[in-house]
Amino acid sequence: MNTDEIDAVLSDPVTTGLIDKSLLMYLAYTGTDGAPRVAPVGYVVRDGRFITCGASIAEKVGALRADPRAALTIDSLEPLCCLLVRGTAEVEIVPGIPEEYLAASRRGIPAERFDDFEAQVRGLYDEMARIVVTPTWVRLNDFVRTAPRAVEELVKAKS
Repeated sequence: MNTDEIDAVLSDPVTTGLIDKSLLMYLAYTGTDGAPRVAPVGYVVRDGRFITCGASIAEKVGALRADPRAALTIDSLEPLCCLLVRGTAEVEIVPGIPEEYLAASRRGIPAERFDDFEAQVRGLYDEMARIVVTPTWVRLNDFVRTAPRAVEELVKAKS
């Protein structure tokens, strides 16, 4: 896919609405043992890139450094839709707590509890991994305009 096609999907109102309301994305990668992995992670989207942060010692950090291919899914049941993304991950170890981690956490933690949460996080982590996935392919299945490709192929064959 080219950049314009990716940008068109990512700027679609259904996509932006899905991203705004979905607190987690599912990040898939290949583990260092060669087996597939998927992890639900908090995230933010900045400039068309998906950013998640976590412990610098997490297995996904070493795995994504060894093989930066990643896939992610963001989905919703109300309305039924999903965003599928394939891309390349960049991993950076940063001192302290990245702003993106706090922004992602702020989406799911009530305001009255956030200060306590932030204090606990700052006391726990001396550094964090910042993982940025740059999309190379995207697809939005909103089940109105688009559906999984196999379903679209079946419908086309029957019509």
